Amino acid sequence: MQTEAAERVLADFEGQWDLHRQIEHQGGQTAKFVGQAVWTPDGHGMIYRETGRLEMIGGPVLQAERMYRWRDNLDVNFDDGRFFHRVPAVGGTARHWCDPDSYVVQYDFTRWPAFSTVWEVTGPKKAYRMVSQYSRR
Repeated sequence: MQTEAAERVLADFEGQWDLHRQIEHQGGQTAKFVGQAVWTPDGHGMIYRETGRLEMIGGPVLQAERMYRWRDNLDVNFDDGRFFHRVPAVGGTARHWCDPDSYVVQYDFTRWPAFSTVWEVTGPKKAYRMVSQYSRR
């Protein structure tokens, strides 16, 4: 059970974070990502960029990167500007529908300045659970 966390604001995320992620696909395939996440001011909020190594069990190790745009109200947009979801300021659940798949995330800020996200993705195209642990550098 998640306990109440202090309300987060965008400035709380600025800077560099260590990022460790486990991905478990419904069919049993697992992967791990180790890298960093950086929130950098961009004049309209912050750019979130993560970079690191993605290791598929039994497969090659790949360099991986993704980017999102975070806004003052904690809206998260894809790089192309489309809305993705809003981060609950005290932690909790957010959702995104990407037809035909459903994305549900749980933010946990109770161990701030470390925090975690757990994504449950279900649908005919994608089915996985992704747990990410962030810790301030």
